[in-house]
Amino acid sequence: MREVVLDTETTGLSPKNGDRLVEIGCVELENHVATGEVFHCYINPERDMPAEAEAVHGLTAEFLADKPVFSEVASSFLEFVGSSPLVIHNSAFDLGFINNELEALGECNIPNSQAIDTVSLARSRYPGAPASLDALCRRFSIDNSRRSKHGALLDAELLAEVYLELRGGKQPGLGLTQRTTINSKPEIEFHSVKRPPRAHSPTEEELIAHSALVKKLQNPLWDR
Repeated sequence: MREVVLDTETTGLSPKNGDRLVEIGCVELENHVATGEVFHCYINPERDMPAEAEAVHGLTAEFLADKPVFSEVASSFLEFVGSSPLVIHNSAFDLGFINNELEALGECNIPNSQAIDTVSLARSRYPGAPASLDALCRRFSIDNSRRSKHGALLDAELLAEVYLELRGGKQPGLGLTQRTTINSKPEIEFHSVKRPPRAHSPTEEELIAHSALVKKLQNPLWDR
């Protein structure tokens, strides 16, 4: 089973307000294991870089000025992702930007049904716990010390490890598939740390609600 872990960097938070893509990073997985094959590119957004966005990812307008525009990388990007499920942290954000760029070129959108949202996976598995990429790296003891700033490829590599843990961790005997590609990076090593279940205590509001419910019952078990 092939999946693609995807992350992007942008000039801001909303394509409707004129924000654009500036970086795409993808990591290929087969059967939840990284193959070492990646897609990575910087993109000239053809606009200025707001200081707030630059502070997040460190990409300046000067650095991006000689990079290809999205229309020049769209075909290779679409060829890489194909119809494979896309593993994305907050998929609505990244797909919103990607589809905005595709629409401008007259290309078909990537459907939401193709995305696996790891924020939703994390919140379903750990209700009430922080679900940011940094928080999940801490939870699974994944080394994110290189992440002084956001970067699409680095974040996709970290998300690939997080996704593996959210799916239950690496199974014994599964090695990384070796491939050679123009954009290939060193293989990712996954380290799974078994943790005991966390203790969960009811909140004060839950205790009050439970007490009110018990009072409505005839000869409740809790009063015996």
